Formats: sequence, structure tokens, C-alpha cells
Amino acid sequence: MRALVADRSAPGGLRLGRAPDPDPAPHQALVRVEATSLNYGEVSNVLQEAADGDILGWDAAGVVERAAADGSGPAAGTRVVTLGPAGGWAELRAVDTALMGVVPDGADLGAISTIPVAGATALRALHRLGPILGRRVLVTGATGGTGRYAVQLARRGGAHVTASTGSPERHGDSLRALGAHDVVAEPLKVTEPVDGVVDLVGGRQLVDAYGRLAEGGTLVAVGHSAHEDETFPYGALYGDQGRHDRSMTTFFLLACAGLARDLTWLAQQVAAGELSPHISWRGGWDEAGEAVDALLGRRLHGKAVLDFT
Repeated sequence: MRALVADRSAPGGLRLGRAPDPDPAPHQALVRVEATSLNYGEVSNVLQEAADGDILGWDAAGVVERAAADGSGPAAGTRVVTLGPAGGWAELRAVDTALMGVVPDGADLGAISTIPVAGATALRALHRLGPILGRRVLVTGATGGTGRYAVQLARRGGAHVTASTGSPERHGDSLRALGAHDVVAEPLKVTEPVDGVVDLVGGRQLVDAYGRLAEGGTLVAVGHSAHEDETFPYGALYGDQGRHDRSMTTFFLLACAGLARDLTWLAQQVAAGELSPHISWRGGWDEAGEAVDALLGRRLHGKAVLDFT
């Protein structure tokens, strides 16, 4: 099969080559991949540490070529969106049936391929905030793929949404179009306490965002793009003066149960136009190096999609 394989000598660290077909386990389906989306975390961390010849890729959408031998999951011929720790950047992918969702007929598989990490992470982060109807929610790093999904989903959940971005003048209009009520440059610019935070930056912004939590509020630490330590000043974790019962939590997406249901629902929403994938770069698999360079250079705000044709 054709695949994007790690190659430190190639542009962006990837080259289009050939690799053996995967051998699915009984609980896995074999999927013919039509599109994949790139995530900043996998190109800034995983790809940089990969050995030459590795096939990476968390997100992919395509068609089931062979159903799982144990009878679980969709039948052959079903259009699916898939998630996994690797293997998405290849023509064929062996996928756990618990990590694939069914895609509506006629949906753009490129748009659907943006869902697994970004969409499912945003959805699960908001679940951890509890009921958000009528609550105030802050999303930091809101211009990335996960951030844009989080803004939309929080607004659909009935929250008053504040989006934080380093460049409000550049991205404010697009974030408001997605559902943000307010757009600020950093958490310290938030004027009222918030009930929940989806933090996609880490470092100082996480510390500042935690300080904006109202009593009973929760911060979900999701992203770490700042590559900074989280250092809390003395007194930041006191529980008095309206700071009672605040909490902070983390989660690992691949350890979450029920992801097939989430992926199916998100695919339905994107296919129906209820959620925007906000694709900011799209090209063929032979252009992967260009997409990787743009992501690493922070020139993309949204999702990068590769169509495998």
C-alpha cells in the first residue's frame, strides 16, 4: 500500500512511499483511507521523535474494506471516520471498531477527517465541565482545530462563550461567527469569572485561566502548545473569597469509552452543516511537507486536510 512514512531527509519529515498492508486484529476493521487531517501535536511532537519508516496519523476517514472478524463495528462498504494512535497516514488502516464512527452518505470525507482528535477532544472536555446551559465558558487557544470545535459546541450547549486568542483583531470575526460572544487576547482580559475553562495552551495561560474560575468552576487542561511549566503563585489555590470548590482535571482521549457514538454524532453534525470543520489548508498527500511546515510555523488556524487520491 501507499503511505506517508517518516523520513528525516524529506521536506516536513515525510515522504510518500510504500509499506506492507496492515494485518487487522479480530476487533479491528480494515479501512481504505480517503482523507486525513493533521494535528499540531502529532507534527510537533510525535513526528519529530518518530523513526524513519514509521507510519503515523491519528485521524482518518474512508470506507470499510473488510469488517472486523469478531462481528463488531460497521459492515464492509460503510463510510467511516476513525481514530487511533498511529496508522492514519496510509492507504489502508486497521482500526479498533470502538474508535470508528459511521459517516452519512454524501458527506465530504475531507471535512469529516477533521473530527477525531479535534472534535472528540472538544466534546469530551465540555462533558467534564458538566451542564453549561446558562454558564460562562472560556476557551483558550480558540483559533486551533480543537478550539474552534469547542467554541461551537459550547455555544450549542447554551453557554456564554469567551474565546481567547493571541490576535483578536485578526480572528475575532471568525470566532464570533462560530458562536463566541466575546473574544479576548488572554485569560487576564476576561472581565467576569467563568464557570468552566477548556484550556488548549497550558503554561502561564492555564494558570491565569484558573484564576478566572468562579466558585464551583472547573478547568479542563487539554493542550500544551505553550511548552511552558505551569507555576502557580502562592495563594492561587486558596479556597476563600469566592474560590471555593474549584477544580482542574485532565483526560486521555484514547482511554475514553463510547467514542464510536461521539464520532458518529460529530460526523452527522459536520455533514449537516451544524458544525464547521474550518479547513484552512487542503491538498494531496504528496503535499504533506507543505502542510507540516505551515503547522509548525503557526501559519494555519484551523485544520489541515490531506486527500489520498
